[in-house]
Amino acid sequence: MTKPIRNSAKAVIVQDGRLLVIRVEDQYGTAYIFPGGGQDKYEELKDTVLRECLEEIGQAVTVGDLMHIREYIGKNHEFAEWDADYHQVEFYFACSLNDPTATNYEGSNPDNHQVGVEWIAFEDLSKVRLYPKKIGEMLLAQDSSKIYLGDLN
Repeated sequence: MTKPIRNSAKAVIVQDGRLLVIRVEDQYGTAYIFPGGGQDKYEELKDTVLRECLEEIGQAVTVGDLMHIREYIGKNHEFAEWDADYHQVEFYFACSLNDPTATNYEGSNPDNHQVGVEWIAFEDLSKVRLYPKKIGEMLLAQDSSKIYLGDLN
């Protein structure tokens, strides 16, 4: 039996030329992902972002406009060995921290592979393993023209 398609809502938090990301460790080393996660039944996507940010970065956010929609179809990517039957539709929202001076980023329920929360300067985005890479490139180029990005990493 195949898994159902999963919706996920993500926060794009930019402040002072930096992007707030979750640091994860996997078998390839360090990678960075956007805060956020799976939508619960009866939960609006904006509420998913709010909940997930509290769980992963320990901070309340103001959820703004939808920036991008990205699909992740596991069988088409480098993680196909264990993710082949996984299909997720991700909604990326522009967000801001309710407390922009916050220094404590300890969430109540971090992701399984999460080892930290970091600010990455835009000029360093191309030097790290960021998923999805395309959204980092678009942020760097100040290109928000394309909302639906399709299946990419």
